[in-house]
Amino acid sequence: MRVYIGNRNYSSWSLRGWLAVKLSGEPFEEVQVELAGTGPNPANTAFSPSGLVPCLHDGDAVVWDSLAIAEHLAERHPGMWPTDPAARAWARSIAAEMHSGFSALRSEMAMCIRERVDVRPWSAPLAADIVRITGLFDETRRRFGASGAYLCGSFSIADCFYAPVAFRFRTYAVTPSGSAGAYVEALLAHPLLREWEAAALAETAIIEADEPRVIYRDKLARGGGAPHG
Repeated sequence: MRVYIGNRNYSSWSLRGWLAVKLSGEPFEEVQVELAGTGPNPANTAFSPSGLVPCLHDGDAVVWDSLAIAEHLAERHPGMWPTDPAARAWARSIAAEMHSGFSALRSEMAMCIRERVDVRPWSAPLAADIVRITGLFDETRRRFGASGAYLCGSFSIADCFYAPVAFRFRTYAVTPSGSAGAYVEALLAHPLLREWEAAALAETAIIEADEPRVIYRDKLARGGGAPHG
């Protein structure tokens, strides 16, 4: 298998796809390509029909969506989703919600692993996304997390999909309390996230469209947010 990913510091979708492949346990070749900053990179259509990453090449199969990559691999690795049917249905639902929702979080808290900045006050839509996500963490851990430190106990595809949220929360000083906060800390400490983070911190490329100190330059200048850490 070959997996195409973008810049580790910025590409939340690449992180999700890469984690799913790592979780499968199958050997793969990794190819890193440059992101365009906004939208698909036309240069990437040579290997990805959408021009986006991640993209998985698995023999004759080409899979260019992170959730599709996860499901493609889960077909032959059943342990990637929880084994209990109720937990599995819940995990699929929350992964799909992350895949299609939380637009304010995506647009207002771009993933930038190296950065630490507090940009409060948050917009009302962003605050609502944060409340929904932290509530989801609490409820999932309460209902299905008794057997381990992750959303449904063992590390699964659901955790792969919320891994970029953990990095975003740390970058932007979002500090959930209780079981949600404990889960975020456990996720950030997972060996696969530590591996991705170490590689991200070694990168030197700068994409200004995804840099918090560029996005929030005016707000920071007015004192409406502050660097931290």
